[in-house]
Amino acid sequence: MLSERKLVAETEIEVNGYDIDAMGIVSNIVYVRWFEDLRTIFVNKHLTPSEMLKQNISPILMHTEIDYKIPLTIHDKPVGKCWLTKISRLKWVFEFEISTGNQIHCQGMQYGGFYNIVEQKVVPVPDAFRVL
Repeated sequence: MLSERKLVAETEIEVNGYDIDAMGIVSNIVYVRWFEDLRTIFVNKHLTPSEMLKQNISPILMHTEIDYKIPLTIHDKPVGKCWLTKISRLKWVFEFEISTGNQIHCQGMQYGGFYNIVEQKVVPVPDAFRVL
């Protein structure tokens, strides 16, 4: 069991034209996609999609929480960070932050696990993640 949060992914994020509304503000749903991108960076470091499919498993998302703090615009250069905060036999928890400099624009959490696509049930988190 993880005893403290661990930074597992950090990346610069490009704000694209399709990410914004008519006012030039990043749409709220885009932050959820960025959370997914950050989580995928972490997962792919330990198990590739091909390796997971060979094992008939896939990461699944069970719950997302998100708090919007300060709007981002097309002119901003955000950085996304992802921390693994809890991992147990069947579930994981990630914390996320989207920021520019010292300004936090968005924070959130995701709860999930792994799913066996053949047996159609939640299965234990692979050892590659539980030994971190």
